[in-house]
Amino acid sequence: MSHAKSPRLRPSDVLSREEIAQFTARSDLAGWSALAFTWSVIALCFAALIWWPHPLTYLLAVIVLGGRQLALAILLHEGAHGTLFKTRWLNNHAADWLAGRWIWVDVARYREHHLKHHAHTNQDGDPDLSLIQPFPASRSSVRRKFLRDLSGLSGLRRIVGQVLMDIGVLKWTVAADIVKLPRNGRRWHDYAAEGWRRMSGFIVLHALLATALAWAGHLWVYSAWWVAYLTTFGAFMRLRSMAEHACTERSGNMLRNTRSTRAGFLARMTVAPIRVNFHIEHHFMASVPHFRLPALHQVLRERGVVPPSPSYVDVLKMVSSPR
Repeated sequence: MSHAKSPRLRPSDVLSREEIAQFTARSDLAGWSALAFTWSVIALCFAALIWWPHPLTYLLAVIVLGGRQLALAILLHEGAHGTLFKTRWLNNHAADWLAGRWIWVDVARYREHHLKHHAHTNQDGDPDLSLIQPFPASRSSVRRKFLRDLSGLSGLRRIVGQVLMDIGVLKWTVAADIVKLPRNGRRWHDYAAEGWRRMSGFIVLHALLATALAWAGHLWVYSAWWVAYLTTFGAFMRLRSMAEHACTERSGNMLRNTRSTRAGFLARMTVAPIRVNFHIEHHFMASVPHFRLPALHQVLRERGVVPPSPSYVDVLKMVSSPR
């Protein structure tokens, strides 16, 4: 793949000033609607488990909850870009406490990390590069990665890594890199204090949810959240990550270093919530809120800017080689 620098396509090269203003218009109502829908589906999963306690119901709930946990991650991502809400305070705080912290991520750290990804997509300096460097890989290797996800092994590793990052032993990242931080004279109580500062919000939120379910006499349904977090959430994140940048060009051209993907109903409920499948469009103009990305995609397709989008099955074929 080419490492050559490519001239960056600017929105003004393709869109009028009025179109840019239209596509970048934010909405508090749209932000609240996306959060309300996501949490309504999560509540319905818990309700379904209470009303129809059965292994198949539990399995379905774990699949759906994994998709909604990814939706919370994408809502956090929108907040980090300042596009989930029109109101800045809501992007910083509602996206934090109603989305990110539920999946053990906060807006401030994620924003600092993620903006570097946009500045250096698929090039040296991209903090997410380790997520896609292994591809293409053999079919057996890809299968093993998903088996580790679905068995919970990857999820357990992710939790251990998150704890080590929160207490300050490892550098914080959402990618696969492991970078140990210097001790700098810190003692165990310094690590404990840092861990509580970083993890307390996540712990308190989940304690409240568990307590509410316990008071209702159904604490057992809370286990579905953690089973999903350890299994389907990780598998959906992996496929989404593959779809966005794996096996694309190592250059500064977002039309070649990024991929948009077709997403039907099942994909939108699992690997592609909150219109995250329109990823070229997002890199083309990161100030566009999620609900306007389909319209932007249509305009860019009509003007010959973006190529036809493959399906997620097509992506799996691209990242897998027969050997």
